[in-house]
Amino acid sequence: MLDVGARYIVDFPLVVLAVSLLVQWIAAWLADVFRSRMRPLKELEREDYGIVLTASLTLLGLIIAFSFSMAVSRYDQRKNYEEAEANAIGTEYVRADLLPAADAARVRELLRQYLDQRILFYTIRDGRQLRRIDADTTRLQSELWSTVRAAAAAQPTPLMGLAVSGMNDVLNSQGYTQAAWWNRIPSAAWGLMAAIAVFCNLLHGYHARTRDALLFLVLPLSVSISFFLIADIDSPRGGLIRVLPQNLLHLAQSLR
Repeated sequence: MLDVGARYIVDFPLVVLAVSLLVQWIAAWLADVFRSRMRPLKELEREDYGIVLTASLTLLGLIIAFSFSMAVSRYDQRKNYEEAEANAIGTEYVRADLLPAADAARVRELLRQYLDQRILFYTIRDGRQLRRIDADTTRLQSELWSTVRAAAAAQPTPLMGLAVSGMNDVLNSQGYTQAAWWNRIPSAAWGLMAAIAVFCNLLHGYHARTRDALLFLVLPLSVSISFFLIADIDSPRGGLIRVLPQNLLHLAQSLR
């Protein structure tokens, strides 16, 4: 349940930005209140706290950098699989010439419908429509495979083997794409980043010499923007930075 909740939140990068900014600012403000009212920080302790704060910020920066690298690599993976999927569909569309005329026409028509569904997969955000797209995609995959398999069974030649192999690549490429869209930054990594960020702001507020609302806003804002960028890149559908099906759209135009 916790993993599902965290995944739901990071699918909305603006929510990540607002929540992280508010939580970190409150943490810094509470630490400042505790220092000024309950236990003032002695000058001999200030240097030690400064070292701890610097080390914590360094650790936070490293974890943010690693998480950003993970998000970018996953984004690149989604782009690469989109290109591979377009290549697989285009290749099989050409290899349909190896099938008997009736089967070739049927396969081409199904591939055009299948291509439209794959483009919708990249562009639609609504959950209901996505479930319908997944159902239509599965149905088209079954029809495509049945058509090619029947033709290959009737004429088991090496040329038919090429058509079957190409269709297998089409089906596999969709599975690879789906796996890449499910491959996200683990919730444990998000929780670790959030915990260290809050801890850094507690140290920052407790280490401050004066109460300055603007000063307490700089660190939370910087970290929150970093979280926003990571969540935006890592979210395939919820972010502003998304994989556009450029190769699939170009293929659809060329087939028409």
